[in-house]
Amino acid sequence: MNRKIQNYFVFLIPPLIFVGIFTIYPVFASFVYSFYTGSGFGLDNYIKVITDTNPLRALVMPKLDDTPPWGALIHNVVWIAIHVPLVTVLGLVLAYVLKYYVVGSNLVKGIVFIGMVIPPAIGGVIIRFMFDKDIGVVPIIFSALGIKELATTWINYPNLALYALILGSVWIWLGFAVTVFSAAIEAIPKSHIDAARVFGASDWHIFRRIVVPEVKPAVIIVVVMTALWDMKIFDIVFAATGGGPGGATNVLALVMYNYFARLLDYFRAATVAVILTALVVPFVIIAIRRWL
Repeated sequence: MNRKIQNYFVFLIPPLIFVGIFTIYPVFASFVYSFYTGSGFGLDNYIKVITDTNPLRALVMPKLDDTPPWGALIHNVVWIAIHVPLVTVLGLVLAYVLKYYVVGSNLVKGIVFIGMVIPPAIGGVIIRFMFDKDIGVVPIIFSALGIKELATTWINYPNLALYALILGSVWIWLGFAVTVFSAAIEAIPKSHIDAARVFGASDWHIFRRIVVPEVKPAVIIVVVMTALWDMKIFDIVFAATGGGPGGATNVLALVMYNYFARLLDYFRAATVAVILTALVVPFVIIAIRRWL
């Protein structure tokens, strides 16, 4: 081995040690701890975590009513089902409109991107105020429209609190989608758009027949990254509602926190961490396959 290669290994040692201590070891330790029961090893932690019926710790509630709480896992699924389509569609449409129809679009993009640069915990507090009956913009709009049922403090009601956080998170994450789609639209050859206009294509046909097919790789990136973000969502929920009211906004990462920080049950916290990791891994695999 020549000296140049030896120097490479010398510089690799510090980051490898760092990754080993702060990434590899915690993952391995969490996996082992998830099977530790105090007197040995087994599946007791998994059984107890899955069957826990406390609204702030339940992964799946034993009875699914019309309104939350449904359990943290179901809440994450609902979050993905609503948040991913909204962010993807709104991000693509907004990026397209800003590119071709808005003067000074960079300024608008900067305003939209504010949600991404705000710390998630602060974003959670802002969402709390956005849906407040007295000062929130959302209840004020519904009050002006005469929809009194929604002109209230959303996070105080189990049937509205989860949807308030999901809709608020659209504003926080939309800047990411707009940025990715804007870059993808910039890469579309201008000649394609010009040729379509020469042949009389409407704006809708240009969008549907040219823009959407051209940005499919970007759509996959936005969908995967948004779903990944939704699966591990924590800061917004913790700051806005703490999982309440009555567990109606509880999510998987918050369950892990409740076991770890509130109950000091590190083994069950590790169990939830392993479950969360197992659910996130498929999204990571899709992302890696797409980018490599």
